[in-house]
Formats: sequence, C-alpha cells, structure tokens
Amino acid sequence: MSREARDSGAYGGEPGGAESGGGGPSRGGAPSGGPSRGGGAYGGEVRGQLHHRVPDLGALELLLAVARHGSLGAAAREVGITQPAASSRVRSMERQLGVALVDRSPRGSRLTDAGALVTDWARRIVEAAEAFDAGAQALRGRRDSRLRVAASMTIAEYLLPGWLIALRADRPDTAVSLQAGNSAVVAERLLASEADIGFVEGLAVPDGLDGVVVAHDRLAVVAAPSHPWARRRGPLDPAELAATPLVLRERGSGTRQVLDAALSGHGGLAQPLLELASTTAVKAAAVSGAGPAVLSELAIAEELASRRLVAIPVEGVQLRRDLRAVWPTGHRPTGPARDLLSLTRARPAG
Repeated sequence: MSREARDSGAYGGEPGGAESGGGGPSRGGAPSGGPSRGGGAYGGEVRGQLHHRVPDLGALELLLAVARHGSLGAAAREVGITQPAASSRVRSMERQLGVALVDRSPRGSRLTDAGALVTDWARRIVEAAEAFDAGAQALRGRRDSRLRVAASMTIAEYLLPGWLIALRADRPDTAVSLQAGNSAVVAERLLASEADIGFVEGLAVPDGLDGVVVAHDRLAVVAAPSHPWARRRGPLDPAELAATPLVLRERGSGTRQVLDAALSGHGGLAQPLLELASTTAVKAAAVSGAGPAVLSELAIAEELASRRLVAIPVEGVQLRRDLRAVWPTGHRPTGPARDLLSLTRARPAG
C-alpha cells in the first residue's frame, strides 16, 4: 500500500476520525498519519489486531461494486453472492468500522460521505492486493518453468523416461533436468536444494527426507551363458552367492544396499570382482563374461530375452525392493514436482 494511503488513516485510527478527513484522533490518541504509526497499527500489540479492525478483501470488493453500480443487488451479482448476503456483509463492515457506509433506498444504494472515503481507501487496498497476486503468480510461473530431478541409476534409465514423457504432455513449457547418481547422491542433492524431487532404490527413506513408494523391483543374479552357473541344475544358496566375487554396483547404490542386507546373515558379500558406478557398466561386464552380477530385473529384460544373460535362481534370500520418490522432510513437492509424483503413482512399474 502506498505511503499516502497509510498516512491518510487507512491503516490506523478510528473510522470516526477518518470521516472528518483523516485528521481526527486515532485510537492511540495521536493524529492519524502522524506519530501513531510507531505506536498504532505499525507497532506494539495493535499491529497484531489489525485484521480485526480492517474489513477483508471480499467486503472491500463488494463496497467498490456498490460504488460502481449504485445498487446493492447489482453489486451482489458482480461478486457472486445473494443480495441478502451482500446486505449482511455491508452491515458487518459498518459495525466493524463504526460508521454508516451505504444509504439504502427504493431508488438504489448510495455511499455516505464516510462510505466514499472508505471506498477510496478500499480501492488502494484492492489494487495492492491485485499487485500482490500478480507477483505471486509470477513466482509460481518461475517455479513451474523448471523441474530438477535427481534419480538413482535404475530409475533414471528405465522408469523416468516414460514418466517425463507423460509429464511433458501435461506441462510442455516446463524445462526438466535429470541428475543421475546412486541413492546416497540423490539424498545429498535434495538436502542441498539442488533438486526438487528425487527417486531412490534403497531399503528405506534416507535421513532428512520424506518419501513414498512409487514402484517395486526385484534383483536378479545373472551371468553370461558361458559361465558355469548358467548350466547348473539347482538354485544357488545364499552362502554360495555371498562367497562368490561378483560384478557389483558401488557402495551407496540402492542395489548394493539391498544385496548387502540380504546376505548379511550368510557371511556377507565377498570382495567384489569389479565395482562399477552404473547399471549399464555392470550389465556390460556381465554380458562380456567377466563374472556373475546382480542387477534390477528392469535393466535386464532385453538381455534375458536375447540370451546374452541367463538368470540364476537363488533360494532363501529376499531380493525384492521398493522404489521411492523422496523430498526434504516437511517440504512435500509442489508444482511440476507434485505433478511428476502423481504420474509415477498413476503408472506403477514392477
């Protein structure tokens, strides 16, 4: 609100003083527009009570409509309420301000002198509210113009492309950036405010984050057709799997977390044959015959179908895992991030 509006008494003092031109005594005893700014509406306990003394925006918009139309009924239609409701709102305003605002007669509704003055103040308040709303819309537009996603490797490679294509159909003007890394890196980026939403594959929601399960996945032990495991008749037992050097993802990845937990009661994982930083690299090493690997079923469907990899059955170990959307605790996704979250839950995988 402009300084002129504040100094004229719109933000402090009694309406009775305003009726005489804004120079009457304020509630605090000082002339409106003068020292009362420090001890009236702008300071002390009075400031906290301002909303009790100033009509709400809906009431002020109704008063402006009465001024435009000279009719309470026409004003009520413009703001979308009934005439009895409009009459009640005007009476409530008059009680709140302590002055009569509208003279009602069979010929219509006319503003009193005090009503004309209050209407002038109301116009400035409504204009300021419109500017506030426009600014808020601009902030939302800036927020909604981009989406930063952080996702662990399997989700980034095999699930997010479909989700992001669906999001683009709903939000064609939103620019999306995708940062892929292991689950620990995803958590770090979210906590550093470098991403708006994340997706992880670990056993639980990382510290400092909230989350929700959006899909399920299962890990599979795979090997090249030339590997001895590909020709065995019976399933592996957990101890044999744990004791065998494998091609694995690095520590911090969701795949590694699940495998470590599953085999912790069977002697724990042997020293890895190879430790690689992406699902694609692990898969390529397994296809080349470097050694058996543990990979998401989402990642190996094509290789299993073409027999470049063979799935090795394992008994007595749980390799199923939840895939989660995550965000900083207490900051549920909004805007495009919220819409992406809705799409993932509408299109579950696994």
